[in-house]
Amino acid sequence: MEKFVPVAEKDITRAIVAEFAKQFEEYVESDCIIVGAGPSGLMAGRRLAQAGKKVLIVERNNYLGGGFWIGGYLMNKITVRHPGERVLDELGIPYIEVSHGLFVTDGPHACSKLIAATCDSGVKFANMTAFDDLVLREDGRVYGVVINWTPISALPREITCVDPVAIESTVVIDATGHDAQVVKKLEERGLIKTKGFGAMWVERSEDLIVEHTGEVYPGLVITGMAVSTTYGLPRMGPTFGAMLLSGEVAARVVLEKLK
Repeated sequence: MEKFVPVAEKDITRAIVAEFAKQFEEYVESDCIIVGAGPSGLMAGRRLAQAGKKVLIVERNNYLGGGFWIGGYLMNKITVRHPGERVLDELGIPYIEVSHGLFVTDGPHACSKLIAATCDSGVKFANMTAFDDLVLREDGRVYGVVINWTPISALPREITCVDPVAIESTVVIDATGHDAQVVKKLEERGLIKTKGFGAMWVERSEDLIVEHTGEVYPGLVITGMAVSTTYGLPRMGPTFGAMLLSGEVAARVVLEKLK
């Protein structure tokens, strides 16, 4: 039986620290920072990286994919309506058509394929990393985000004096879902007003989300369910075609801005 190469524990720790620090330093400045690693954020990041752009996705959880893993009601089947299945075809995700234009696939399979494709495109991730604030300059434009470790929020109040750090980019994408965390930070400063997402109406919501995806404030693009919360659009429920196509639209908007 083939034996593993002998390595000391210190060498493993040194390798992790060195490579993490190297990547973190490199991505302190990037073309685009995406906050949120759900399907729309992953799709936007993949398309941008495929176009040769330097992309970092910030995710507060220790996993990637958002609700794409589990679908609706903790049943790990996800639905996609036409024309969203073309992304499933592109990624090699198997699915079945259960009625005209309505497709069902396994959440774990679809999510893992999208994550792998995003990684393969060159996107880098900072997970267990919480969005804290925006980098704003006197011209009023967004120039990056302020981040901290997610576990900091769980510390007792008297020992939470852990200052965050800032990372910069030419464009930021809010892909934080219904929370619209990045947009809400602008709202706190009176720079924008959100309407909150509406009641579920799948037939209208997917088209509206894709149509309204775009730049909502100088330097800030919104995608996915953050679009719904910002503009008061119907919520979408457990169907994901618009998440994938909204991510593509967001990437196109960012690419235009990066020209």
